[in-house]
Amino acid sequence: DGADVVAERLRKLRESRRWPAIPVGINIGKSRVTPLERATDDYLYSFRLLRDFADYITLNVSSPNTPGLRELQEPRKLSELLHAIGNEPDAARKPVLVKISPDLSPVELETALGVCAENGVAGIIATNTTLDHSSVPPESDEEGGLSGAPLREKATALVRDIVAKSTIPVIASGGICDAESAREKFHAGAELVQLYTGFIYRGPGLIGEIIKNL
Repeated sequence: DGADVVAERLRKLRESRRWPAIPVGINIGKSRVTPLERATDDYLYSFRLLRDFADYITLNVSSPNTPGLRELQEPRKLSELLHAIGNEPDAARKPVLVKISPDLSPVELETALGVCAENGVAGIIATNTTLDHSSVPPESDEEGGLSGAPLREKATALVRDIVAKSTIPVIASGGICDAESAREKFHAGAELVQLYTGFIYRGPGLIGEIIKNL
């Protein structure tokens, strides 16, 4: 669903007094049909609609399933986007995080981190899904970003690299399916962890299991 639909859903949830007591993060990205040169406008539209519902906002500039989106990790485009978001009224009240690709080269990573630091980004989410399908048997391979266990080592290595190169806090994501894989991310230097694929396959009980066994 688009930002308009999600904003209306969140408004109704808040009015119902069933709003969660835990922090709420909202991940925004450009629409598939939005030309890359209009991407900043798309992010601003979603940011304005959703920021009042969020404790923090993630700028997703790394989904491999949206054509051209990863180009927004390039220094000039990323700087333009972050500058526009930062100039929004009361933007400083809302922590802004950037979600990056696990497929960045060392040089691309370093320049992206520099732009994030210059623009006061509150955190880096590492990582999105990967286009590296080398761990998948050819007969099982499909198009799109790869997540879950095949991403685990790559994501952990990137977390470690970011921590070595930057002081921006890192939220780790990628291949977290149990306490051991979560612990691995913390040992690599992550401040927090996120999970998606493990949540789908193991269900909500996985969260409590990880917390209990960390």
